[in-house]
Amino acid sequence: MITSPSLRPAEPGDYDRIVGVVDDWWGRPMRSLLPRLFLDHFHRTSLVAEDDDRLAGFLIGFLSPSVPDTAYIHFVSVAPELRGSGLARRLYQRFFDIAAAEHRVRIQAITSPQNHASVAFHTAMGFTVTGPVIDYDGPTADRIVFQLHQPPRR
Repeated sequence: MITSPSLRPAEPGDYDRIVGVVDDWWGRPMRSLLPRLFLDHFHRTSLVAEDDDRLAGFLIGFLSPSVPDTAYIHFVSVAPELRGSGLARRLYQRFFDIAAAEHRVRIQAITSPQNHASVAFHTAMGFTVTGPVIDYDGPTADRIVFQLHQPPRR
């Protein structure tokens, strides 16, 4: 029984472990949304949760290189048996801290309109919800857009 997985910065070498579970954890093909470049180039702002050597969850996020006050959460997943344990909230809080340390006051993310659990989670975390935004990711690729403003930290 996992009681409290530890969180650490991701490393490029975590990629194979993550893509090895992502389709099973999501219950559908998702691997194509997580190319290796995210762990190669954004591992410093991404997180891995593990209990001993067992992968318990992860968050892939980055600081926007184009919008200096913004950080973006690209992909998050928690092992199915750990959902509801608070692990996703811990991953988000740690990412918020990373973003704040870099003076990022806006956190953004998106999901598909069918992902009701994601909408509920982000709403509970204090994100504003916009959408569905029609054709956000191209024709017929509508998305829900999440945005959270956090006060600047000194």
